[in-house]
Amino acid sequence: MEKDLVEYIVKSLVDDPGQVTVSVVEGEKSTILELRVASGDIGKVIGKHGRIAKAIRTVLQAATAKSGKHTVLEILD
Repeated sequence: MEKDLVEYIVKSLVDDPGQVTVSVVEGEKSTILELRVASGDIGKVIGKHGRIAKAIRTVLQAATAKSGKHTVLEILD
């Protein structure tokens, strides 16, 4: 569910949605979502001073709060 949520949000922001990939790394207490986008779209996902990235992380935390599992979003180059 978290993967689909992040993909939906990011594909809405970028110019090249075909380059968006989200891979999931499961841990005991946390889940790491690794986000990759086209090099030209990285700024659109991060935003000025990281505002968009922070907003995506906030929505992700709100979506996973009920399950009690900690989810981390990493934006990779």
